[in-house]
Parts: sequence; C-alpha cells; structure tokens
Amino acid sequence: MILSCAAVLFDVDGTLVDSTPLVERAGREWAAEYGIDPDAFMSGAHGRRTSDRVAEFLPPERVREATARLDALEATSTDGIIALPGALELLADLGGLPHAFVTSMDRAQLKVRTGVAGVPSPPVVVTAEDVADGKPDPSGYLQAARRLGVDPSACVVVEDAPAGIAAGRAAGATVLALVTSHPEESLAAAHHVVQDLSRVRATPTGLRLTIA
Repeated sequence: MILSCAAVLFDVDGTLVDSTPLVERAGREWAAEYGIDPDAFMSGAHGRRTSDRVAEFLPPERVREATARLDALEATSTDGIIALPGALELLADLGGLPHAFVTSMDRAQLKVRTGVAGVPSPPVVVTAEDVADGKPDPSGYLQAARRLGVDPSACVVVEDAPAGIAAGRAAGATVLALVTSHPEESLAAAHHVVQDLSRVRATPTGLRLTIA
C-alpha cells in the first residue's frame, strides 16, 4: 500500500524512541510521592504532555511544581531508551521527503532521548513548549505542517497513542498508527495500522506500507 503525501509528521516517544521503562518508573515514583494511585496516573498517560497529566490529579496551584518534579525524575536516568524497530532505517531513507517531529516531550527531554537512541532530529520540531494545548489537541501537528509549508491534509501523521491519533485526525491528516505501546484495538481511529516502522519505507512521494 502506498500513502502519497507531501510530508510526514512523526510523534517521537513510542513511535521512533522507546523510553517506556524510564517513564513508568518515574511516573510511579512521582505518584507515590504525591499520594496518587500510580495505576490511575499511568493509565492513559502515554502520548500526552506531563503538565496535562499532572493537572488531572492536582489543583492548579500545584501543577507547575509537580510537573517540574516529574520532569526531574524522568531526567535522572536514560536506562532502557532505544530506537524502535525500523525508525533509524526509515529516517535515513526519507531522502527529500519533508518531515517533522511533533512530541509531547519538552525540548530537554527530546534532546536526551533522541540522543541516547541515535535518532537525528529534523529542522522542524514541535515540542510541549510550542503549543498552548497538548494532544489530543491538533495544534502541534497544524504548527508543524505550517512550518513545513504544506497543507495538513497532505500529511501523514505517524503515531502510537490514542491521544496522538485523535490529534492527527483533528488536524485533517492521514494517520498511520504503530502497535508499539498500545493494543491494536485501541488504535482503531487511525486510517492505517502496522506493527512498527520496519513495515514502512519511503518513496519519493510518500510512504509504502507492508500490512500483514
């Protein structure tokens, strides 16, 4: 299957990079410190900004300090961060096809995690600091498309989480989901689903999918 597009907009964590063990450890430690049920906090947290997650559990006056604490816990280790299957190969194969990263991480987290995983960042990167509202709001993907000079409807968004899929669809893009962090049945809102990026190759005008 060929997905024609003018640009590819990649989520990062869970799509190109796997930092799940680190995020899980830090999130559970943080929840215990703040007297929050760790399972409740981690449920549905993947793919969303730290501040948005924290705001669901603490009053507004505590969000800034608590977010900084969780960010600090996540920054204490890089153990377990790896590039996901096919990610490095696809990025190297994109050639002249425009692409961008749209992530719920902040710039510091993005730099560390992509650096450890060996994932090269493109010129256009949209991070948590660049948008007023995080995923599932489409602002990040709309901003990336605008900065690339392409219509969002001509983009393919590559995601792994329901919140990101919702953001991509709300932006008007075609959404390709990867079964790298969530069960396939939770990705049903995506237009197409593949196991990981080892099933995806670049063409001069889009992406070629191997769907088993």
